[in-house]
Amino acid sequence: MANGQWFPQDWPERIRALADGTLTPVVPKRAATVMLLRDTDRGPAVHMLRRRASMAFAGGAYAYPGGGVDPRDDEHHVRWAGPARAWWANRLGVDEAAAQAIVCAAVRETYEEAGVLLAGPSAGSVVGDTTGEDWEADRAALVARDLSFAEFLDRRGLVLRSDLLGAWTRWITPEFESRRYDTWFFVAVLPHGQRTRNASTEADRTVWIRPSEAAGGYDRGELLMMPPTVATLRQLLPYGTAAEALAAAAGRDMTAVLARARLEDGEIVLSWPGHDEFTKHIPTDVPTGGA
Repeated sequence: MANGQWFPQDWPERIRALADGTLTPVVPKRAATVMLLRDTDRGPAVHMLRRRASMAFAGGAYAYPGGGVDPRDDEHHVRWAGPARAWWANRLGVDEAAAQAIVCAAVRETYEEAGVLLAGPSAGSVVGDTTGEDWEADRAALVARDLSFAEFLDRRGLVLRSDLLGAWTRWITPEFESRRYDTWFFVAVLPHGQRTRNASTEADRTVWIRPSEAAGGYDRGELLMMPPTVATLRQLLPYGTAAEALAAAAGRDMTAVLARARLEDGEIVLSWPGHDEFTKHIPTDVPTGGA
């Protein structure tokens, strides 16, 4: 591979099926992921995990903590700090109930997979150590979906700190994919006093890495990543501190990025609008393809 881009082998066949009308697109599931940042003496670093090779979706790829939205969090009104739900609904392009659930998913997944909780006993605080047995029992219940995040916050008497998140971008899995997600990417700064850990059963490695180093690893073919991960890493490069990146989130365009496929001169041309580096030219006479 010329780089470390994740490119499923069945894409060409599925793209052709979509083009000739024999493939019905799967409805994407809502999801959220968080670029958790901390400052180093050489600029901000981002927390990334490597998905286990056995995972059905993007196995072996480096990504950020993230996962699907729990529909139970649409319904339960949680204690909330920061911009109102109406503001988040406008920012994310959804209704207020969905906005709450998406923000809950971002905070929940960061806790489930990195052990970092963007919530506190008051609107101006965050919890400290979350490594005790009682915290771990609740985290395991969240992972198993035995407990909704809204219920978890209620039980703990915690306020969700939406002000610690910034909405960064939105990517929707291509229509020809068998597993599709409508994913909102957020940025956050590691709260003072909290530490990350590999709490995910889906990851075999976690790292703090500067965006330039991670993007360089992708360019050299050393780190496997999906297009949205690479794109967001490159978008973080201009910022000298984690706080600068968080402040910049408010001004970012949240128009969803969705791949397009077309037939051109005997090839399938796959492209992501605004992200030319990921354009692929796939011959139409081969059943499978690669990066």
